[in-house]
Amino acid sequence: MLIRNVSLFYGKDLNYIVKTNVRISKKYVESIGGGLVPHSKEKVIDCEGLLMMPGFVNSHIHIGDSIGKDVGINSDVESKIHPVNGFKQRILKNSEISHLTNFIRNSCISMIRKGITTFIDFREGGLEGVNILKNASSGIPIRPIVLGRINYYQDSKLIKKNHSLPESKKIDLKSLVKNCNGLGISGPNEFSDSVLKYFSKQKIMRAIHSAETEESNRISKKTTQKTETQRALLAKPNLLIHMTYASKSDLLLAARNKAGVVVCPRANGALAEGIPDVNLMMKAGCNLTIGTDNVMINSPDMFREMDYLWKVSMGMNKTRISPKSILKMATANATNTLGNKIGTIQRNSFADCIFIEKHAIDLEPMHNPYAAVVHRASENTIRAVMFEGEIVHGKF
Repeated sequence: MLIRNVSLFYGKDLNYIVKTNVRISKKYVESIGGGLVPHSKEKVIDCEGLLMMPGFVNSHIHIGDSIGKDVGINSDVESKIHPVNGFKQRILKNSEISHLTNFIRNSCISMIRKGITTFIDFREGGLEGVNILKNASSGIPIRPIVLGRINYYQDSKLIKKNHSLPESKKIDLKSLVKNCNGLGISGPNEFSDSVLKYFSKQKIMRAIHSAETEESNRISKKTTQKTETQRALLAKPNLLIHMTYASKSDLLLAARNKAGVVVCPRANGALAEGIPDVNLMMKAGCNLTIGTDNVMINSPDMFREMDYLWKVSMGMNKTRISPKSILKMATANATNTLGNKIGTIQRNSFADCIFIEKHAIDLEPMHNPYAAVVHRASENTIRAVMFEGEIVHGKF
């Protein structure tokens, strides 16, 4: 397939090319350049007036929570989503698998329509939870990165005693890691140093919640005399989730340990838990990505996430983040964790793309393409979504 006369956000830096041609071969981008001409019998699509950009990477979501949308909307964060006592857990435990499956599928379809082609899910429920998501997303043209977890948590007494992971749970963990893409660890306040270090030895991707609330930071210091982030790093995570209340020293420590940071600004706002200081994170050298977080609280919409982050950062810190930086957080920055085939449009990358109507009523005239996408574009400005070289939503 040859896509002609398209505007393009190219490569890891999302360089804007006013007009070029892109050849798609099977699942991948084969070549890019204005001089490309059609092969014999090759399908040619004229994309004059369209902007081709990478599909969004939703770097943190709890998609299973789709079944509990807006339940307990006025409750505090602990009563909502605590990994042991939150009523979210009761909803998941008491729901029929068929119902969970149906709402997970609906959220996958919703994400495709909004240009999300890859998502990283924190999957509760042990191996059963992993299999529910895998079955629910089967046949849907979206890429789930499934981070599972075992059904085991420790209280403060076990944490203070540095209690190790029980042998039965080591067996559960061994079975789990064979069937998912990585570990989605609830947080350091649920595990001893010994268990966190044991997680670090698993040769798969690891992510962990950290410094999401002031209270979680306080509990960590009271229980262990260490910050939550200091303890989270014992698991040697690829991703630290939230970091809303991480100090400058914590952020510098994360950057030195090459742990990426996923911010979820709308979820933090909805839970009245502050807004991540993205400027400070960038100055510390952290690689930043964006997640929409819990579907019980938030719709999985990266357009709304980018717009909210751009404006609330200015409103709170009086320093505006560049729209291009925010767009990279929603796309290309994920390559540091997921590899160069995901999150960019360049040679040999997956052909996961969004085609934006440059002349849409909300975007024209497009004087700044980055700003237009970050705070004006929406599901309504998408002409088509491509996943691995196939149009899966919309049409030309």
